[in-house]
Amino acid sequence: MLKRVLVSACVVFSAVVFTRAVAQPLYKKSADGIAVSLPVKLSSEARLLRVQVVSDKIIHITATPEADFSPAKSLMVVEQNHKPVSWSVVAEGDDLLLSTAALRVHISKQGTLSFTDKAGKSILSEQPGRAFIPISNNGENSYHIIQNFNSPANEAIYGLGQHQNGIVNFKNQHLDLFQNNTEVAVPFLVSSQNYGILWDNYSLTKFGDTRDYQPLSGLKLFAADGSEGWLTATYAAKADPARICIERPESDIDYSYLDAMKNFPQGYKLIDGKVTYAGAVASAYTGSHQFWLKYAGYVKVWIDGKLLADRWRQGWNPGTALFDVDMIKDKKYAVKIEWLPDADESFLAFKWKSPLSDDQKKKFTFDSESGSQLDYYFVYGSNADEVISGYRTLTGKAVMMPQWAMGLWQSRERYKTQDEILNTVKEFRDRKIPLDNIVEDWSYWKENQWGSQEFDETRFPDPEGMINTLHKQYHTHIMISVWAKFYEGIDTYNYFDKNGWLYKRNIANRQRDWIGKGYFSTFYDAYNPKAREAFWGLMNKHLYTKGIDAWWMDASEPDITSNLNIQARKDFMNPTYIGSSTQYFNAFPLQNAKGIYEGQRGTNPNDRVFLLTRSAYAGLQRYAAATWSGDIAARWDDLKNQIPAGIGFALSGIPYWTMDIGGFAVEHRYEKPNPQDLEEWREQMARWFQFGSFVPLFRVHGQFPYREMYNVAPENHPSYQSMLYYDKLRYRLMPYIYSLAGMAYHQDYTLMRGLIMDYSRDEKVKNISDEYLFGPSLLINPVYEHGAKTRSVYLPQGNGWYDLYTGKYFTGGQTITADAPYERLPVFVKEGAIIPFGPEIQYTGEKPADPITLFVYAGKDAAFTLYEDEGINYNYEKGAFSQIAIAYSEADKSLTINTREGSFAGMLTSRKFKIVKIDNAKPAALNFELNNYPDVSYEGKRITIKLNQ
Repeated sequence: MLKRVLVSACVVFSAVVFTRAVAQPLYKKSADGIAVSLPVKLSSEARLLRVQVVSDKIIHITATPEADFSPAKSLMVVEQNHKPVSWSVVAEGDDLLLSTAALRVHISKQGTLSFTDKAGKSILSEQPGRAFIPISNNGENSYHIIQNFNSPANEAIYGLGQHQNGIVNFKNQHLDLFQNNTEVAVPFLVSSQNYGILWDNYSLTKFGDTRDYQPLSGLKLFAADGSEGWLTATYAAKADPARICIERPESDIDYSYLDAMKNFPQGYKLIDGKVTYAGAVASAYTGSHQFWLKYAGYVKVWIDGKLLADRWRQGWNPGTALFDVDMIKDKKYAVKIEWLPDADESFLAFKWKSPLSDDQKKKFTFDSESGSQLDYYFVYGSNADEVISGYRTLTGKAVMMPQWAMGLWQSRERYKTQDEILNTVKEFRDRKIPLDNIVEDWSYWKENQWGSQEFDETRFPDPEGMINTLHKQYHTHIMISVWAKFYEGIDTYNYFDKNGWLYKRNIANRQRDWIGKGYFSTFYDAYNPKAREAFWGLMNKHLYTKGIDAWWMDASEPDITSNLNIQARKDFMNPTYIGSSTQYFNAFPLQNAKGIYEGQRGTNPNDRVFLLTRSAYAGLQRYAAATWSGDIAARWDDLKNQIPAGIGFALSGIPYWTMDIGGFAVEHRYEKPNPQDLEEWREQMARWFQFGSFVPLFRVHGQFPYREMYNVAPENHPSYQSMLYYDKLRYRLMPYIYSLAGMAYHQDYTLMRGLIMDYSRDEKVKNISDEYLFGPSLLINPVYEHGAKTRSVYLPQGNGWYDLYTGKYFTGGQTITADAPYERLPVFVKEGAIIPFGPEIQYTGEKPADPITLFVYAGKDAAFTLYEDEGINYNYEKGAFSQIAIAYSEADKSLTINTREGSFAGMLTSRKFKIVKIDNAKPAALNFELNNYPDVSYEGKRITIKLNQ
């Protein structure tokens, strides 16, 4: 019988030699874990495996084919300064077992890991055969890294950033984790099995079903006349589709990037054309085939006579769509694609994937293009909140946003003068439309001065005076767009260039941008700490000292030149300060945000930072940054796709997300609309605004037509009335919303919650992508169909639900047809909820939240903790905040407002609470003007009120 060896993590070992008992694995011990020497047969295998204990529920895994581990520091993970964790390791035959209070990590002789709970129940296991394939990028040696994990059939996988494919559960799906406008890579997943994986890698990473989409020629193709080997491509005139300019055979449809434009017929003007692909396809497989469509302009796709896609996207920023088709081996299926390009340079691609095998369905994969070693963190929890808390333990707290950031952000592309900005805010105030923030988008500089960070004095003659008026007269904050972009030859370019802080490939290529005559430009190297300091220095000198409150970090992927293929994009940012762009590409938005956050906090330690960035990476939440969903289109499909995009991003561990309410890019039919199109536009704006009032950041933005509600519709129009209603409701909900923000920092909470977070035992919620919870109590069901008056809503089981507006009660665990009149979004409140509503206000700092109306939704016990602090500074980090725990007891129908804990400067010591009880027997409408409910004075001490009505 082998001798068992027990090692305590609390003992510090001075010896670093490998220890072997007879026939036991060779491993080295340290204070936080073990390093295991592995048997190596192939050069692609790991020689060393390291298992480190971060906490009872977090394990850090690294592996390398080298003789030692990489000394490089993580960009996403913060320094861990925790107390030592008690753990042990024993040898069991040829294997090792590392144990904490919550986990067991089984390490096979070959180095394959499996994770179980302390009772031995499986949580996650690797598949044997992780791979390291040597590669070289920009003269830098690294490895293409592949790791497979087992995945049971009932597992659902969430997170991994923000994606526009309409999917919330990425089990058996293909994801490219690569920064792009509207697509955000965050390499952190949350499993329905209550674990997470943080993949510490910065390169292009494929996740899940990592097989690439195949060209159409992988299928058997038939032309329109039945000829085998191709589809029939017809290039006609848009104005006269019967006039065919060119007809030719095409076996592949792949015009994905600018370099493919040469493959279109010479002399054919896409913007004036209509392109049709017709014929049939047959597959060598039976089963569900997935088709991937990339498109710009209008496109429709039919397979077997069924319309599967009807989309539009602006010509300069293509979108993507996925759809599944069941096919039988060798059976022919008719295919037709109609395309109306929207620009001279437009994009279309159509690819496919064969059905997954049974073995492929039982795994998921991380496949990273480049890394110095395999590096990931396993995070365990009893629910998704605990898993996300583990992510923030590793990558940093979600620091508090200023309270005014929770109010309405009004923006457009763009306010061209300071008078436009001031007049817009004045109109909001005159109309008594609640507003906290106005946004100045790009091009406030002179046309040829991008990167100067200076206002064009002909249009902004007194920016400091403008900002002062916004602050003092209109009580409004201003955010400004700051790109990491510089025009060649301007003073700031020359300064950065002299210091070696710029990417130069785009300059060398003499590639002009789209402004005026076109200018040569590039981006700065955000990986260089000196360059980050200098970039903040420019912002501070020209903008922050004038009073700018918040920063809009556009094109932070970075998007140096749009619509380049992936290799060209990497070439355009090579080399970075810390290594090749291939290895570090995805981390640019993180480093860019780091410089600005640290720069402002260093300049002014008191005022809270707020960043809005178009891209993100793991750890972004520690830099006071929110992410928006990019330059999406103003279409109903795009509205629908924002729901899972926001849910997925929140489940990636970063709590602050927003979108362009109304969609950014607009179909031409809305620019000079006929009456029918105008009414559709107004309806879509109302529906989008309703949805946007229940996401973490409430922000209106887009191209013409203007997005201010009074420019969308007249005051007596239902669109205007609906938007005004939800704007006022958002401000009424500020005590609830700001308490959620406090929870996000203090308790690692998530504001926008996929149903799996609170109803994980309900199997029906696993794939629901168009409903979510806003905080613990509000079930949000956006309406995304033109002309809809009802919406199908699933009410999760486990509790009942009240209609927010009427108080009507519904049992959980059922799908209902909910009323969705033009002016209202279906919202339901959880049975056993307390929601604090504040007074009607015009901006968040107008007055304290007093009185607060507590709506108590009875039927079950309920609890809510009201959080408050100073709202604009970092004193909460020093303990300057208060919490009032409020609880309802169903058994004795009483509400207890507990003793206030904590304090801060300016805190209300005395306040009033109005109390409205709603139950199944006595539904009550959402009415803030009622006076026949208890009105309670609160002096900070515990009080209990009987609710007998």
